Amino acid sequence: MRNRRITRINELLKREIAMVLYREMSDAEMDLSSVTITRAAVSADLRHAHIGVSVRGGDAEWASARRLLNRHRPAIQEAIHRHLTLKYTPVLVFERDESIAAGDRVLRLIEALSPNPPPSEPADASPVEPDESL
Repeated sequence: MRNRRITRINELLKREIAMVLYREMSDAEMDLSSVTITRAAVSADLRHAHIGVSVRGGDAEWASARRLLNRHRPAIQEAIHRHLTLKYTPVLVFERDESIAAGDRVLRLIEALSPNPPPSEPADASPVEPDESL
């Protein structure tokens, strides 16, 4: 029972943080379309939450996103407090999540190992016309 509750809270936190980023943070500071909240892991006592963040780009983009998220952390926590009914509002810790980038790397490697390119439509394919002799 407790495990299901923690899982539900993790999903709620993940969704709420993503919505706060979309609603309340300005795009002038950073392109927030490159930021994805991938996971939330709240502690058993609900006082801390580790938030996985994936940022498209390299180390410079991650550093910029982390500074922005840490600067807006109190506002994000306040929004969580307003929108979610929890015993405690968890203190957020933003961590880099490389799972999306790792998945992209694996897909590129598989594509490179593929001996044949994917089949494409033949150039002379024309639509079949109905037989009017019926």
